[in-house]
Amino acid sequence: MRRNRAAMGICKLAALFWALALPALGDELRIITSYQADVVDPMLEGFARCHPDIRIRVLNKNTHAAVDEVLAGNDRRFDLFWASAPEAFVVLDGAGRLADLGHGPYADFAWSAVGWTWRAGRDGPVPQDWNDLLDPDFAQGVAMSHPMRSGTMHSLLETILQDRGWQAGWAWILELAGQLNTISARSFGVLEGVESGDFAIGLTIDFLALTREGLVFRYGRPVILIPARIAALQGGTQPDAAREFMDFVLSPEGQRILLHPDIRRIPADPDIRAELSESLDPAIRAALNFSWSRYDPDLAARRYWQVKQLFEAFVARDLLLRRELWRRLRALDDAPREDRIRIRRLLTWMPLTEYQARSAPPDRQTLLEWSERSHAILRDAEALIRALEQP
Repeated sequence: MRRNRAAMGICKLAALFWALALPALGDELRIITSYQADVVDPMLEGFARCHPDIRIRVLNKNTHAAVDEVLAGNDRRFDLFWASAPEAFVVLDGAGRLADLGHGPYADFAWSAVGWTWRAGRDGPVPQDWNDLLDPDFAQGVAMSHPMRSGTMHSLLETILQDRGWQAGWAWILELAGQLNTISARSFGVLEGVESGDFAIGLTIDFLALTREGLVFRYGRPVILIPARIAALQGGTQPDAAREFMDFVLSPEGQRILLHPDIRRIPADPDIRAELSESLDPAIRAALNFSWSRYDPDLAARRYWQVKQLFEAFVARDLLLRRELWRRLRALDDAPREDRIRIRRLLTWMPLTEYQARSAPPDRQTLLEWSERSHAILRDAEALIRALEQP
């Protein structure tokens, strides 16, 4: 027990004193990951028992920023990339930034799925499915993080788009904007806000909520299982150590560590899932029995930039206005039904097809044009609402 605590302490100190400005040590395995210490440390501890001679440094960085750094050339010579957003690996592979050390360009090591969380013992209704999140009871009570800062939230948007289709998926997302209390810069900010009572409902991924006491998590249905991945990077200096670490994460011992109370991931290895099925969290066991489908990382990668920037242009930039227009529309109970339907169509309209979005150049000018289109739609909706509000 003392040895375990000591090993975990060493791992945390290694992450804490990550001094990238100092000269690199040539024999260190360097990992860049979106995972926090509570996920990373148990795996590092298990690996250290098998390979005490391999030194490791870990940098925690959100998925979007990590991908940008690797695409820019991996100047800090990271050996491994480790994250939950599978499309990020497809993007890096397409850019020739991944190295095959025997597992292909990347390896799936765990499964996850998205949904929402609330405080246990909540006094009030709780959403039972995705459409319930749009109920007026939850207006300004829902929180999410920004997909440009959170690979988890990008996967959540893709889950909706892949399940419902492009137009219907964006319609749901644009209506959800009317329910939002905030768009957090961090995935953990959503959970902390739910715990503190700042928000009633938080959109999140299973393992982040299931590892926190006092929170209840519900999977959205159909459950769309998302593969978490690990990959070796071009430009790394320790390919042998990187291979050893990947081998360990995918080994039976490494897969069993995923069931650690601080991790609670679904092992990718079906034999380990079957062997330890009784050890899985009850919510995870139930999810595996729901109807489910596979997430399509290749599709998500093809529109990786577009989905994030459309969210920025149509949701984040005008969040307060869009939220206020939804509130005012719902207050027009006595207005003619045809007028209310017309306004609702405006507020849920994504004016770009997927083809149009993907055909646009991925630059600042495109983002500005998209933002102006969003704002023009909101101005039209506001004018219609104002006319109906006149006595």
